[in-house]
Amino acid sequence: MAIETFSRRDTSLLGRWWWTIDRWNLSAIFLLVLIGALLSFAASPSVADRLNLGSFYFVKRHFLMAPLALGAIFFVSMMSLQNIRRLGFLLFIIASVLLILTLFIGMEVKGARRWVNFAGFSIQASEFMKPAFAVVIAWVLSKAHKNPRFPGLSTAFGLLCFVLSLLLLQPDLGMSVVITLTWICQVFVAGLPIIWMVILGVMALFGLLGAYIFLPHVARRIDQFLNPVSGDPTHDLYQVEQSLGAFGNGGFFGMGPGEGIVKRHVPDAHADFVFAVAGEEFGLILCLVIVGVFAFIVIRALTKSILGTSLFSMLAVVGLVAQFGLQALINMASSLHLIPTKGMTMPFISYGGSSMIAIGIGLGIVLSMTRRSHGIIGES
Repeated sequence: MAIETFSRRDTSLLGRWWWTIDRWNLSAIFLLVLIGALLSFAASPSVADRLNLGSFYFVKRHFLMAPLALGAIFFVSMMSLQNIRRLGFLLFIIASVLLILTLFIGMEVKGARRWVNFAGFSIQASEFMKPAFAVVIAWVLSKAHKNPRFPGLSTAFGLLCFVLSLLLLQPDLGMSVVITLTWICQVFVAGLPIIWMVILGVMALFGLLGAYIFLPHVARRIDQFLNPVSGDPTHDLYQVEQSLGAFGNGGFFGMGPGEGIVKRHVPDAHADFVFAVAGEEFGLILCLVIVGVFAFIVIRALTKSILGTSLFSMLAVVGLVAQFGLQALINMASSLHLIPTKGMTMPFISYGGSSMIAIGIGLGIVLSMTRRSHGIIGES
């Protein structure tokens, strides 16, 4: 018999939250955080030792950020839709200012400026722009649906161009792709005619072509993906080859905790290639569990959002889970060399403070909007 934490007659804020929250998705998110903690112990010490930071440097920081992310999920998931809208706009303004500052005072790493330092902490503003952008676009499109005179699509397109211009100046093509696909998903669900979707698809292809022509690092990665012998096997393809070898070594059951070797050779084993560490040490079983948990969260959130009567809630959930799923998919596909390599963290699994907290905010919004009290039943 399950132990009931709260009585159904409990009308306190916490009691109402417990009985209206999607506890299945909440449990799946906790499971991801636990898997991330496990893989932090598996992947991080070797990387930290190579950098002379102390074996548990990244582990400690991961365990510092995980509770903050869970706290963000809990706090945001208790918000009303009105407060969610306010949070989205406030976060959009803050992230915009930080993105602009990043272009001038951000740290340059491998030719890109994506991080800005404040009070000893490094912040990647683009991570916080993602949930804010999804909420703001959802509001703009739902506003246009209620008031045909409101220029919803043109406003949404203007906001997309504004955010993309800031991201491409860094440059950050991967984040630009995620933001663009988020926007396309939302305008499609909002009822944009198919002909416009085709036009947007063509524009996106021309955008990728432009990135290939004008961004040398993008061209190099695409070239080496299509023709591996064109890259330097000791540099460009090193991490990918090590990653693929790790999956082969792991097989079905894995080599066992701590027995993997990929983390000793791959600089980003704790971040961009943590999926390879999972495959090598815990095998196909854990990899399938990770894929299944991500798929469960996305599908369940989408299903519950469709049952709702609030267009704003549905559009925001669509955008947020599209970001969540795409980020995980890009990380996995890069590790398996199914796409050109792209540095992008796996939500709650990879090391990354800004990413973890921003994703916590995004999933907190999803849980808030799929609560039975206002996300699913009758909120206008």
